[in-house]
Amino acid sequence: MRFGFSYVGLIYLVMLFVPNIIWTKHQPKDYDKYVGKENKLLLTLERIGEVLVSGIAIVFSDFNLRNCHLWLLWLGVSFALMVLYEVFWVRYFRSEKEMSDFYSSILKIPVAGATLPVAAFFLLGFYGENILMIVSSVILGIGHIGIHLAHRNEACGKPEKKSFIVVRILKGIAVFVPVTVFAGISAVIALRNVNYVKHYPNLLGGVDEALYLPINGQEQFILMTGRDTANPVILYLHGGPSSPDSTVTFGFADRLTDRYTFVCWDQRGCGRTYFRNHDKDPDNATATFEQALADVDAIVDYLRDRFGQKKVIIMGHSYGTILGSSYVKAHPEKAAAYISVAQVVSLERSDFYSYQDALAKAKAAGDDVSVMEAAYRKYLSDPNLVNLMAVRSEVSKYHPSAVDDNSVWYALTSPYYGMDDFRWFLIQLGDMGKYFDMNKPLFDYTKAFDAEQTGTDYAVPVYFISGSDDWICPVDSVKDYYNSITAPSKDLALIEGCGHNVQYSLPEDFAKAVRISEE
Repeated sequence: MRFGFSYVGLIYLVMLFVPNIIWTKHQPKDYDKYVGKENKLLLTLERIGEVLVSGIAIVFSDFNLRNCHLWLLWLGVSFALMVLYEVFWVRYFRSEKEMSDFYSSILKIPVAGATLPVAAFFLLGFYGENILMIVSSVILGIGHIGIHLAHRNEACGKPEKKSFIVVRILKGIAVFVPVTVFAGISAVIALRNVNYVKHYPNLLGGVDEALYLPINGQEQFILMTGRDTANPVILYLHGGPSSPDSTVTFGFADRLTDRYTFVCWDQRGCGRTYFRNHDKDPDNATATFEQALADVDAIVDYLRDRFGQKKVIIMGHSYGTILGSSYVKAHPEKAAAYISVAQVVSLERSDFYSYQDALAKAKAAGDDVSVMEAAYRKYLSDPNLVNLMAVRSEVSKYHPSAVDDNSVWYALTSPYYGMDDFRWFLIQLGDMGKYFDMNKPLFDYTKAFDAEQTGTDYAVPVYFISGSDDWICPVDSVKDYYNSITAPSKDLALIEGCGHNVQYSLPEDFAKAVRISEE
């Protein structure tokens, strides 16, 4: 819900008020005798709705045209309803101006003159993802449409209902389904609005900014939130590779922004950064691990300069720990600390360990293990990532987490989640082989990575956070690696019941662990 002048809202209001002004001189015959009988409650709701809708349509810039994407369909349908509304008035002004003319339907839409604009503003609220417009349109609709339905019934008589019971049931379903869908979407929009409003304090003395930063030949997406720009800066490196979650991190980052400026980044070759640079690098030819390290360094330099910090805290999750640990070893002079979330030690050893544990549990339970064993044999004969995912699919059945991962819920209610984020999510859900091939050099590097072989000496403070039920990066392997490293200071926090995405499972506990790491 971004404040600002809406020219789209102004256009809608002009289309709404001009015909009504003309109508005052061309009212239907005998219209005045029905006005005095209007229901006072409906009249009050109508007046409240009129004021709210008119004001909201003007003061929120969310209703203006944005980049072309599927969400524009809401605006298209909404504007089509307003055009149909103008058609209604043209037809009325050319008629005999009887009450039956004024309350005629269009495309079987009852009392079209009242229903069409209310529906148009309602859908405009969906387009702008503005719960205030949605709720105000509902208030207006109850009052405005209710009043004019009463007038129509009194002046023209109630329409006869001759349909069979089956037809009535089908009509009821036809109404119930869209109402339920619209109510669900409205609830999600409301939560997105609420989560965004929570970020308004960031604008007072801090930062709440999403931008595309020129980084080594590409414009790359970063998102920065924080209450005070003088606070320490955390650069969060997402996992995957190529699994960006910048627009979802508010789920745990909001619990840190009172103490840190939290910065997320869609890395080269994925997410919003991928779509922004698709024309210049359609095959992700520049998406290599060496380039990723150079990109991290460029962002760190930008953040140091932007916020006047000598050093930046590097936080990595999963694959991000490969990138993060490599960076802080190469540039300790720029890193205030390294926070590792689900540290990758060696995927090859971790997946073997997870497989052996799951196999033992399956046999102990008397389960059929033939599918699991066949998947693992296939992976050994052809150790590609698609076959590895097949093994993990079988193994994961025996490694449930006590606490659920809520990242999908955070995506639904994110104030930042957009169409490009959803488009990338669909790519991840599509052909797995094609998805891995899009960033093959990064996946190959990750698969071959061994943290112990890259060195165990850190020149910066190190803090590990893991979920006790993480079997992607098993806790035992993280503990062994933790015990082998040297650093000016180090600590390890286990959060009970959480799996691989510990930050989205118990975000409050996770944030507390991060804060403790700096004490």
